[in-house]
Amino acid sequence: MALRKVLVLNGPNLNLLGTREPEIYGHDTLADIAARLAAQGNALGLDVECRQTNHEGVLVDWLHEARSSGVHAVLLNAGAYTHTSIALLDAIKATQLKVIEVHLSDPETREAFRHLSYVGMAAIDCVKGLGAKSYEVALERAALL
Repeated sequence: MALRKVLVLNGPNLNLLGTREPEIYGHDTLADIAARLAAQGNALGLDVECRQTNHEGVLVDWLHEARSSGVHAVLLNAGAYTHTSIALLDAIKATQLKVIEVHLSDPETREAFRHLSYVGMAAIDCVKGLGAKSYEVALERAALL
């Protein structure tokens, strides 16, 4: 039996995790998170693929690709695009993917502009404020879908 695929998409500046504002985002790198998710996914019977881009259109393209490739669920940390991208909102709605929004910090406790989430308007769930553990909790939830 083929493993269900979970695509983990990361947006702008997440390639700098581990060194970017560690007091907010922690010391784990994106590679550290990806390695833990791969191991956790294996234990959950999921095939986990992690990607990162600093470009909004690439995230939209990956969502379109996920729709046509039978992805079970998407974990999406869109970074700053969470709060600005109607294009991502439209892509999530158009693809009808099961998207779980992920945040290392809790945007609702930060600057006011971070309180609006276009991603959240279409996502089926949100995990936030747990640092790198947010991804692991989101993957557990994806396994239950």
